[in-house]
Amino acid sequence: MRPLPAPAALALVVLGGVAAAAQSLVNAGLGERAGAPMLGAVVNNLGGSLLVLVGLLAVPSMRSGLAALRRAGLPWWAYLGGLGGAAIVVIATYVVPVLGVAVFTIAQVAGGSLSGLAVDRAGLSPAGRLPLTVPRVAGGLLGIVAVSLAQLGRPVGDLALGLVLLAVAGGLAVALQSALNGRVSAAGSTAAGLAVNFAVGTPVILAVAALVGAFAVRPTWPGQWWFYTGGLLGVGIVLTLLVGVRAAGVLRTGLALVAGQLGGALLLDVLLPGGAGARWPVLAGAALTGLAVLVAGVRRRAPSRVATEREPEPDGRLVA
Repeated sequence: MRPLPAPAALALVVLGGVAAAAQSLVNAGLGERAGAPMLGAVVNNLGGSLLVLVGLLAVPSMRSGLAALRRAGLPWWAYLGGLGGAAIVVIATYVVPVLGVAVFTIAQVAGGSLSGLAVDRAGLSPAGRLPLTVPRVAGGLLGIVAVSLAQLGRPVGDLALGLVLLAVAGGLAVALQSALNGRVSAAGSTAAGLAVNFAVGTPVILAVAALVGAFAVRPTWPGQWWFYTGGLLGVGIVLTLLVGVRAAGVLRTGLALVAGQLGGALLLDVLLPGGAGARWPVLAGAALTGLAVLVAGVRRRAPSRVATEREPEPDGRLVA
């Protein structure tokens, strides 16, 4: 299947960002009520894996995508994108309570923007090798400024340098996850990329949960159904990232996701009982992040050269 036009793909990614804001709230609430933070991540990934498995059993085209993937001859490391998703879940679970949401979010977006520039320049995503232009660098920096603005007024925890760097590494992990899953999707199908992501990431989440003793806790499961929608939201988020990366590369896809997250967080604060209500810094941050997506997409004056650089190799290997 051919990639969607970039504006349509990025619009879907923004919706995926709204889903990501809801997923964070759902998973955190479930982990808190169950008695172990990692249990929210476990339920999320198991739910997503179950949905993917049902799809593979019920939809023949999903299975044909995996068959095409076996013939694609991708290098082994191309299948490791799910590790990035598992890494950011684990990092967020244990770093956010110390740093606070504001510092963690800024550090993660900074890591994701800078690594998005590097990943696109290296040609790791199916969009091909994207040049390191002034608009793309400006868009990445504007995204960091926008997220910093959105966090004004939020409490700040202990500013431990090691944990800040770990949050930056989480942003790098998300960028690599998007790029590698996108390569798998381009070589097989979007469903194949989705299946590989959950097949790789879920065992890691289960292993970490076992190591930290989450399964030794006697959980108290809440009765509200929405606490168990994290897996469904996760499938939607990964799907939108797969679509976005193929059409627009890692940097712009990551910025569009952040714009959706900020907009979704603002919407939840307004609609949910006891929410913080409308916060102008969040609204301004979401608008600036959307502007960053547009700025990063400004083309150079030599369109033919840019088009040549964006063409991915048909065999999925790195451009020499």
